[in-house]
Amino acid sequence: MDAEVLGMCAVMSLVGSALGLFSGLAPGIHVNTLASMMLAAQTSLVGALSGIMDEDIVPLAVSCCIMSASVVHSFTDFVPSVFIGAPDGEDAVSVLPGHRLLLQGRGMEAVRAAAIGSLIGASASILLSIPLQWALMNGLEDPLERLTPLVLIAAAGVLLSAEFRRGSGLWGTVAFCLSGALGLACMTLPIPVDGILGEGSVMLPLLTGLFGIPVLMESSSEGRIPSQKDRVRDPVGAVPGLRGVLMGTVAGWFPGITATVGASMSAALFPESRPERFIATVASIGTVTSVLSLVTLSVSGNGRSGTALAIGEVMGGDLGGFMSAGFLALLFSAAMASAVGYWLTIASGKAMAKAVGRFRQTGMNRTVVLVLFAVTLALTGPAGVLMLLCSIAVGSLPAAFGTGRLVLCGCLLLPVILFEFGLA
Repeated sequence: MDAEVLGMCAVMSLVGSALGLFSGLAPGIHVNTLASMMLAAQTSLVGALSGIMDEDIVPLAVSCCIMSASVVHSFTDFVPSVFIGAPDGEDAVSVLPGHRLLLQGRGMEAVRAAAIGSLIGASASILLSIPLQWALMNGLEDPLERLTPLVLIAAAGVLLSAEFRRGSGLWGTVAFCLSGALGLACMTLPIPVDGILGEGSVMLPLLTGLFGIPVLMESSSEGRIPSQKDRVRDPVGAVPGLRGVLMGTVAGWFPGITATVGASMSAALFPESRPERFIATVASIGTVTSVLSLVTLSVSGNGRSGTALAIGEVMGGDLGGFMSAGFLALLFSAAMASAVGYWLTIASGKAMAKAVGRFRQTGMNRTVVLVLFAVTLALTGPAGVLMLLCSIAVGSLPAAFGTGRLVLCGCLLLPVILFEFGLA
């Protein structure tokens, strides 16, 4: 990799980091939406960049920008999740533990835990990328493909068995199936999601209604949100992040085992009483899947994420062979973005921690709920608002019947199981 390409990667990684910061902190703006916008503007970007760099490396420059935005987004999206209860698709299950720490004045512990978990996940996944790429290109891909149905069934079994152990198995199964029916509707029905700001993703109302708004409604009280203390230390250690690397590696390959489902499986298999440690695991999983999507893209042409598929289209569907220059350049971009993302997460968390102490919890929760409805309307239109109301109804079941909220991951898992077996 020559100096020109390396310099280009560095500059475009910084640009992508700024975009990832925006998408991570803005409620309802998923990094896949950002990647789609960049893909739509590809012709204009190529024209603009061709004047300042070799035309042959322009696609790689755009791809580095998308990659770094994805990684930084996986770091910073925990800040609105903790402080305002607005979940992203990859960290939805962290809303409740993050909000719990916020009400104890420990919101910055949650943010630092997420930043550390993401950094461990990014570092480990970058180191694992080349060995995994070699293994998948040398015979491991086919056995893993055959295991996919079994892994999906095992994931569902882990979530449901955890509910039976806590004595709420029947209602847990009902919540799993209802959330699955909602997810199936989102993935199969021609739901018009044309909002004022363009076409959005129906995943926004689905996940916000299941995991975000019910938490805000359940945790309302009259007092102010307590002032947030920052102990400026590592609150979790390395173990939760490394556990996330294991689950994130699974989530990075098998369809349907998203970061959210992987985090739920981790919680069911390794129950964690400390919410900050759970948040670190979720953060690690999300960042691992962002990085390892490059490996699956280079091997199978399917990156398992919107950003990876956008990179594949920009690069013409070809990242090259084993340890190609393009693949290594994108890993460099991910490494640079992870360092920037850690700093941006802490800095934005501190700014948010200072702001929330000025508001009463009830008022802030109601304001956030209204904002989430407005964002849903703007991005997905009236049909999205209707889906949001349906999701809120299902998302309220855990509190009403004493089940865990993790079973609501059936919204993602059940449809993929049905697709895998040709039943939908």
